Amino acid sequence: MTDRDDFLRWVKTALYEAELALHNGNAEPRRALWSRNEPVSVLGAMRNALGQREIDELFSSLERTFSDCTSHAFELQAYDVTGDMAYTAGLEHTSCSIDGQPGSYTLRATQVYRLEDGEWKVAHRHGDIVTE
Repeated sequence: MTDRDDFLRWVKTALYEAELALHNGNAEPRRALWSRNEPVSVLGAMRNALGQREIDELFSSLERTFSDCTSHAFELQAYDVTGDMAYTAGLEHTSCSIDGQPGSYTLRATQVYRLEDGEWKVAHRHGDIVTE
């Protein structure tokens, strides 16, 4: 196995499961995968956040916003691992309730990861809604 193989396995399991949980109203698995070291940031489709306090507030807000996920798929388009840094870029296709109303959307999502104490942690996320 290579570092890339191990990273991709983590993306397809732990990271995927955390995003699925978030869209069912549980942000704890996502929080567990995010770095507790600065800097951390989100340039989000719904809201931006910089630093631990704002990230935690954002995750709490998303946890209250999302529920009843019926479908979540990550269409990985590019990724790489270089030493203790990695990135992913792709499309996230999600169907869930947003503030109690069923809906579906696709985000372009790019994330940056750091290897911290032998575990991958998210350090940055950029997501924007794909419009036709």
